[in-house]
Amino acid sequence: MAIRLYNTLTRQKESFQPIDEGKVKMYVCGPTVYNYIHIGNARPAIVFDTVRRYFEYRGYDVHYVLNFTDVDDKLIKAANEMGEGVTEIANRFIQAYKEDVGALGVKEAVDHPRVTENMDEIISFIQGLIDKGFAYASDGDVYFRTRSFDSYGKLSHQSIDELRSGARIEVGDKKEDPLDFTLWKEAKPGEITWESPWGTGRPGWHIECSAMAKKYLGDTIDIHAGGQDLTFPHHENEIAQSEAHNDKSFARYWMHNGYINIENEKMSKSLGNFILAHDLVKQHDPQVIRFFMLSVQYRHPINFSDELLKGAKSSFERLRNAFENVKHRKDSSLDLTENNDKWLQEIESHKQRFVEEMDDDFNTANAISVLFDLAKSANLYLQESQTHSRVLTAYEETMKELMGVLGLEIEKVEELLDEEVEALIEERKQARKDRNFERADQIRDELKERNIILEDTSQGIRWKRG
Repeated sequence: MAIRLYNTLTRQKESFQPIDEGKVKMYVCGPTVYNYIHIGNARPAIVFDTVRRYFEYRGYDVHYVLNFTDVDDKLIKAANEMGEGVTEIANRFIQAYKEDVGALGVKEAVDHPRVTENMDEIISFIQGLIDKGFAYASDGDVYFRTRSFDSYGKLSHQSIDELRSGARIEVGDKKEDPLDFTLWKEAKPGEITWESPWGTGRPGWHIECSAMAKKYLGDTIDIHAGGQDLTFPHHENEIAQSEAHNDKSFARYWMHNGYINIENEKMSKSLGNFILAHDLVKQHDPQVIRFFMLSVQYRHPINFSDELLKGAKSSFERLRNAFENVKHRKDSSLDLTENNDKWLQEIESHKQRFVEEMDDDFNTANAISVLFDLAKSANLYLQESQTHSRVLTAYEETMKELMGVLGLEIEKVEELLDEEVEALIEERKQARKDRNFERADQIRDELKERNIILEDTSQGIRWKRG
């Protein structure tokens, strides 16, 4: 059975057919690294990590690319406010991003390209568009001729005239047409800049992903993904740039996750309901947060509240308890060879249902329902007068396997005693004194995995349970 996914480009579910047999070339738009990410950024990180994991579970080799925008207006503003360089700000928040999404069970991308490390490719890409007549230089800036790309608007399903009247279109004196968008920005005093054929400056936001997707994945990729808010103008502009430059289809499938609301209201700084993932993973079990994010099908909006997160924690614990009960019973079960086909077939049927649900546009909500049915089946089996290790092993391995597909760890992490925590902190202090930073980082990561949060204060290091 083929994996079917909803393609924003065609607005329908389609059977996945890779460009190269057994391989998936997948590009996901990453964050602009001027601050810690909010939970709206965490959702696509979790969602598309799960998509990647499922493709790998089904035997595909996934080349997963997630970029970092490490130069941009917001970064320049943050650098000026903090009195630091743009690169220093970017480095700090790239590391913070990796730590925060890592805590949420997100695997590292195969490639994490940065804008500043791909400037030659970006400049060359822009020059290629100019040479073909799709772009033009104007007083130090470079713009894309939007009307020159006949199918502009095909992703967001809007006509060129509808887009012209849209509120997000900016009119600039240097533009030939109000719809034209920026590929290269002329340098402003005090900004980080690069030399180019059009003068010193820096790239616009949209061009970076076109250039980096081409470099790391080729002219045509299988899947391009990101948050729903990126559909227009970012992804629309990417299509125009890439297809104009490469004379080929840019991406076969476009995937977009839904928004996050906070207490039924749109998350925004102005409403004061802005939640940073960096804070959330300290306050709650990151596995519960991931479980909560996957409890709703990725294309649907998801409502976040403390109450809903508590409910997710309770549900997650039910699955973990069923798993622990199976493990505990297995230690004292009989190792008999009698026929247990009924229970083994039931386990296999749940596994098949899980695959069917995930094959249907990665429906994690329904897949989680299957996991609860599997847990219920395991609990019923535990009520049998005799239980057998073969069946219990099958339950244990299947529950662990399917939860792992979702990036969830069903085995409870052994609780550290307070004195053990203190001993590890002391060891970490000594490792840092000895400049053994590798060991210091290992200890920090071990404590984080066990939900122990370290805080540096003027009185020294304090710790708390997350």
